[in-house]
Amino acid sequence: MDIINLLKETRDETIQYFDFPLGELSKTYEPGKWNIKKILVHLSDAESVLHERIKRVIAEPKQVIWAFNQNLWCDKLDYDNFPLTLSKDLFIANRQSIIFLAQKYYAELGGMQFIHNETGQRTLKDEFDKVASHNRDHINQIKKALEG
Repeated sequence: MDIINLLKETRDETIQYFDFPLGELSKTYEPGKWNIKKILVHLSDAESVLHERIKRVIAEPKQVIWAFNQNLWCDKLDYDNFPLTLSKDLFIANRQSIIFLAQKYYAELGGMQFIHNETGQRTLKDEFDKVASHNRDHINQIKKALEG
């Protein structure tokens, strides 16, 4: 499957979970792990971070991009009480822009390099691919939580 279809597929599958009832959103895939709501808020925030990275690499190549601590974001930004409707809107808007950018730059500029402060040398193509694979990983966690 090409990157555009994968980005659209994971977007469409994820969007439905934002509208699940609170009882479903409180389920977790393993004891001590994030519940579905926290996963969704995280996906929205991660999408924003990855979107910014993609734009930064296109506009200002060959730089160092810094990681973010997802657990601190969850705690300090109070994911338990963060408005899920806002996270849904942000997720959709960022994904639409990422899809647009992938259509325009994935093949043409995919080899552009940058340095991630934790994982080292990466390419623009790697970052687009990460959007979809990261999303897929969390969809699998959500499905596992829903299965009980």
